[in-house]
Amino acid sequence: MTTTELGPDPTTPGSTGDASAVDAAPRVPAPAPSPRWEPWALAALLLGTAVAYLWGLGSSGWANSFYSAAVQAGSVSWKAFFFGSSDAANSITVDKPPASLWVMALSVRAFGLSSWSILVPQALMGVASVALLWATVRRYFGAAAGLIAGLVLALTPVAVLMFRFNNPDALLVLLTLAAAWALLRGVQDGRTRWLVLTGVFVGLGFLTKQLQVMLVVPPLALTYLLFGPPRLGRRIAQLFAALAAAVVAAGWWLLAVELWPASSRPWIGGSQNNSILELTLGYNGLGRLNGDERGSVTGGGRSGAGAVAEAAAGGAVPGGAPAGLPGGGGGGGMWGSTGITRMFEPAQGGQIAWLIPAALVLGVLGIVLRGKLTRVDVPRAVLVLFGSWLLTAGLVFSFMAGIFHSYYTVALAPQIAALVGGGAMLAWRGRERTWVRGLSALTMLATAWWSWELLGRSPSFLPWLRWAVLVLGVVAAVALLVPRLTGRLAAATAASAVVAALAGPTAYAVDTIGTPHTGALNTAGPAVAGGMGGFGGRGGRGEFPGGMFPGGAAQPGGMPAGTPPWSGGRGRGATTEGAGGAAGNLLRGSEPGPELTALLESGGDGYTWVAATVGSNSASGYQLATGLPVLPIGGFNGSDPSPTLARFQQDVAAGRIHYFIGGGAMAGGLGEGASSAISEWVTQHFAPSTVDGVTLYDLTEPQPQAGP
Repeated sequence: MTTTELGPDPTTPGSTGDASAVDAAPRVPAPAPSPRWEPWALAALLLGTAVAYLWGLGSSGWANSFYSAAVQAGSVSWKAFFFGSSDAANSITVDKPPASLWVMALSVRAFGLSSWSILVPQALMGVASVALLWATVRRYFGAAAGLIAGLVLALTPVAVLMFRFNNPDALLVLLTLAAAWALLRGVQDGRTRWLVLTGVFVGLGFLTKQLQVMLVVPPLALTYLLFGPPRLGRRIAQLFAALAAAVVAAGWWLLAVELWPASSRPWIGGSQNNSILELTLGYNGLGRLNGDERGSVTGGGRSGAGAVAEAAAGGAVPGGAPAGLPGGGGGGGMWGSTGITRMFEPAQGGQIAWLIPAALVLGVLGIVLRGKLTRVDVPRAVLVLFGSWLLTAGLVFSFMAGIFHSYYTVALAPQIAALVGGGAMLAWRGRERTWVRGLSALTMLATAWWSWELLGRSPSFLPWLRWAVLVLGVVAAVALLVPRLTGRLAAATAASAVVAALAGPTAYAVDTIGTPHTGALNTAGPAVAGGMGGFGGRGGRGEFPGGMFPGGAAQPGGMPAGTPPWSGGRGRGATTEGAGGAAGNLLRGSEPGPELTALLESGGDGYTWVAATVGSNSASGYQLATGLPVLPIGGFNGSDPSPTLARFQQDVAAGRIHYFIGGGAMAGGLGEGASSAISEWVTQHFAPSTVDGVTLYDLTEPQPQAGP
C-alpha cells in the first residue's frame, strides 16, 4: 500500500499544485484496487465480531430487566411501544425515549419473549457499527486502515459489554457513527442530501438517549464548516438543513407526547412534572452536567438512595456524596471525582482508555502529515471530525458532576478506533521521515507501558500478559526506528505493533464475553482494585463504592450490615443473594420463585395490574415472569410522583390492582414522597403474608379498622 492510494498530492513533484482547482473538486482518495486478502480479512472481522457478541448471550438472562420489562410491555401493547412504557397498562415510561426499545420490542413481537430476542438486536448493532466504521475509514485511508479501525472497535472492552447488553447505548453508538459517515460523504461531494441524512441520524439518536447525542453535533458542524466543498454561505445553509432534519426526526415524537392528553398517556418517567421537556433538559440534560438531578438517587433535595445514605452516614458532605463515601467533596460526588484524568482512573481505564493516548497522538500526526494540502482534504477532515468528537465527549464525561457510569464511555470507542486506524496508516506510509519514525516508536512504547499499567490493576488476571505486552511493545518500537523497513521485517513489525496494542483489550473482551452481566450497572473485564465510577465497589460491578452501605450499619428492611441496597450481591453475575433478594432493589430486578409466580398468574388477567411495588427494577422481574403488567410505583428511582396516594387508593378501590409487593426499593429506603405514603397506607390497611421469601399484601382483602 503506497501514498498513491490517496490520490495525487499537490505538494509533490508532478502535481498541478492548483489549490483553487482542488477546492472546487475535493481531494479524496483515488479508487484503489482491493487487495486480494481484503475480502477474507473483512469476512473474518465481521464473522468474528458476530460470534464474539453472540456467544453465550443467553447467560445474561434479562440483562437490564428495567429495559427488558419495557420491551415486554411494548411487545403486547402498541401504546406502550410508542411511549416506551414500563408496563403494558401504561402507568409510567422508562426514563429515556423509546427508540432502542422499539428495535427490541419488534424482535420480541417476531420471535417471542426471550433473552435472545431482546439481546440479539444489540449484538447485530455492534456488528453493523464495526462494518460501518470499517467502510468509513477504508474509503479514505485504505484497506488495512479500515480493518485496524474495525478491529479496535470490536475489541474495545466497554463496546463488547454494551453490544451484548440491552441499554440504549448500542443504538446510540450506531446512530452517531452513521451521522459521522453521512457527514463525511457530504464533505466528499458537497451534496445537501448527505447533510440532511446526517441530521436524521442525529434526530434518531436524540430519540435514543436524548441530549447525549449532542456530543457529536459540534464536531460534525465544525468539520463541515472547515472542509465542506461549497462556499461558506452554502455550507452554513446546508448545516441549517441538517438541523431542520434533526428537529423533524426527533420532534415529531416529542410533539406527540407533549400534545397527547396527560390523562390518557403514561407518566413520563424520570420527570417530576410529567413533562418530556423537563426530562430532556433536567434529569437527562443539564442535571447530568451540574449534578442537580431532581428525582435521581442523589439530586434534587437528597432524594431516594442519597437520603438513605445521608441518614446512615450522619449527614451529607460537600460534593453531593454522603459523609464517609468515596468521592465525597471531590467534584463528582458518589459518581467519582471529576477532572482531566477521569477516563484513565481505575473505574474507566480498563473499559476505554487503552488506546486513548495513541489515538490522540496518531490523530495529530495524521493531521500534520496532511497539513500542507488544500482545504478540502477529506482524510484530514476524517481525523479532525473523530479527533474533535473524542475531545468533546471525553471532556464532558471527565467534568460532568451528575450521574456518571463507566459504561457511558462506549460513546468514545468509534473515535478512538478511527483515529488509530487512519492515523497509524498515515504514519506507516510516512515512515521514510525520521521524525515520523521516532514519534511512532514513542507512541508504541507509551501504548505498551499503558497496557502494562492497566493490566497491573488486576494483579491476579493473567499476570504474565502485562510483561509479554511490554516486551513485544519494546521490540515493535525498536523495529519502527529502522530507516528502510520493508518486506517480511515490515510485516512482522506491523503485526507486533497491532498485537502489543490490542492484547490487553482482547483479554478484557474475552473475560467480558465469558461473564454474565445483569442489573443496571456493569463493567467489562476483571475486577479492578479501586474501581468506582458510580456504585463501583469491586470494579464498578453494580455495587456501591467500597461495597458497603455507608457507616457499615444495618440497613432499612432488615438487610445485613455491609450490603448495599442497590447491589445484587455478587456484582455482574446473576444472583438473588444480598440486598433485595428475590424482591429486587434499585439496580437489580426481582427474581420471583415459582410459588409467587403462580400466585400472581392465578386470575391475573382480571386486573389492570397484577401487582404493584416500589421501583421499576423491583417490578420488572415479576412482570417478565408472569407476562402481566406490574405497577412500578415511583419509576426507576422510586421517587417520581406516580401514582399519587389518592390515585393509588382509587385504583385499589376499583379493583385494578391485586397485590402490593413489599421489599425491593422500599426495603432499601429508596422510595420517598408518594412511594413512601403508598407503602405506609398499604401496611396500615392490609395484612402481610410471605411467599417465596417476599412480603405480599392482597389489596382485595383490607383489614377491619378499629373504631375510634
